[in-house]
Amino acid sequence: MNSLSSAGEAQLSTTDRKRATTAGLTLAGGGWMSNLIVYLIQEFNVKSINAAQISNIVNACTSLIPVLGAIIADSFFGCFSVVWISSSISLLGSILLALTAILHSLRPQPCENGSSTLCKNPSKLQFAVLYGGIALASIGVGGTRFIVATMGANQFKKPKAQSTFFNWYFFTIYTAAVLSTTAIVFIEDNVSWACGFGITVAANALGLAIFLLGNRFYHHVEPEGSPFTGLARVVVATIRKRKVGQLSSGSENYYHGHDGVPLKIMAATPTKSFRFLNRAALITEGDINPDGSIAKPWKLCTIQHVEDLKTLIRILPIWSSSIFLATPIGIQATLSILQALTMDRHIGPHFKFPAGSILVFVLVSTSISLTMLDRLVWPTWQNLIGRSPTPLQRIGVGHVLNVVGMVVSALVESKRLSIAQSHHFQGQPSSNIVPISVLWLVPQLVLVGIGEAFHFPGQVTLYYQEFPTSLKNLSTAIISLIIGIAFYLSTALIDLTRRVTDWLPDNINDGRLDNVYWLLVGIGVVNFGYYLICAMLYKYQSVENRVDVSPQL
Repeated sequence: MNSLSSAGEAQLSTTDRKRATTAGLTLAGGGWMSNLIVYLIQEFNVKSINAAQISNIVNACTSLIPVLGAIIADSFFGCFSVVWISSSISLLGSILLALTAILHSLRPQPCENGSSTLCKNPSKLQFAVLYGGIALASIGVGGTRFIVATMGANQFKKPKAQSTFFNWYFFTIYTAAVLSTTAIVFIEDNVSWACGFGITVAANALGLAIFLLGNRFYHHVEPEGSPFTGLARVVVATIRKRKVGQLSSGSENYYHGHDGVPLKIMAATPTKSFRFLNRAALITEGDINPDGSIAKPWKLCTIQHVEDLKTLIRILPIWSSSIFLATPIGIQATLSILQALTMDRHIGPHFKFPAGSILVFVLVSTSISLTMLDRLVWPTWQNLIGRSPTPLQRIGVGHVLNVVGMVVSALVESKRLSIAQSHHFQGQPSSNIVPISVLWLVPQLVLVGIGEAFHFPGQVTLYYQEFPTSLKNLSTAIISLIIGIAFYLSTALIDLTRRVTDWLPDNINDGRLDNVYWLLVGIGVVNFGYYLICAMLYKYQSVENRVDVSPQL
């Protein structure tokens, strides 16, 4: 009885430490990333659209690096080493950013009389320290993002417990992000940048310390070598056996592995889907040694490796549809900050809402929605329908809400521009504040936040449960890959729009930002149609994965 109690306490301590670590690292990253556009414009004299593009690139990097981290964790060092090394790199980057705010010599002189035309560009040294800090902090944030999620899920064996952990993981991320986007950004805008960046350094150090102190409680999953080698062998073996005639249906003709290869067999014979890949596991003369091992590794694979590759191919279309789901979110995130900078941000007689905090409404709505979905919506759904909603259904709802959010964004921007034109603000960069409350941006951000509560946890659950066991770290990091590609696409789309239209000048009061949002609506509608086709054609790998996806918080 005492041993069971100790085990439960250890698992609780492990989960709490993961949440605390996630909270600390999220506070640290959110403290500088959420206000980066404003920092670049106000302290380094960067043009507004250029600052938005830099922010997009940073967000893309912090989202692509988790994929590299997942591959390294799966193949070589494991989750624990990747997380603590990345956290240390993030801490170093945060310190450099704090130094740019503390030392006047690391920043250019402010613009004369607040004019954007009389600004001194940063020196090479100032740019080097700034971009060096951003690069290191981005690498560190990316290296921990989602790897902590996989490490946390690895502490549990049952899918329901794992899915519960994912919900708590997202809840912790969004809650910590709310604090960083409001409290830390407020301090940066109203107290000092040095104080705000100093808090991010402290949060990063605290998160790293909590993580390291919990090492003895963690269940460590040893890396088993690169899983991509086995997948590559399937492709090569299939090509080398392309001239093999009729494929056999007997299990004895396919390679299952031998006692020296610890593999979990999914099926006695390969499945019929993507049947041409079955050649890679078909035993031909000279493929096997007398002891049962593979004689020619790049000519014969196990059934497990073949089925792993098929799983990735099946899920690839759904994954690709999520890229254009995240792209509008990335564009809206950066452009909303630029909109907020041109709007009346006074709330009451004494409080001025920080422009960098405008995205807090996405975070708050997502956090509240996650709780409401698990406590109210999913149980009601279960009672009415008889089963929980599938991950694909949750993702589909997220698609719809995302499109609706872009429609509202376009309508609000049309109103903002009409007010700007009626008050003759065009062509007056020194007086570009439009007399419309920043709170007009709230509905569109709330809709996108609710949509994220549907599609992001749905995607993580889908990929974690459907991906092969050897790719569990990659299954959670694949979300980050989606976000990273989406931010790069958003950067490219904004750049293309600036080249071929006059919708996005440096002073957005002279442009047509509403047309950009309508373009995103069109992209979202087409992409949703593509997703519906992919979802209808997709088949879950097991019944358990369809049912056990909506646990209680």
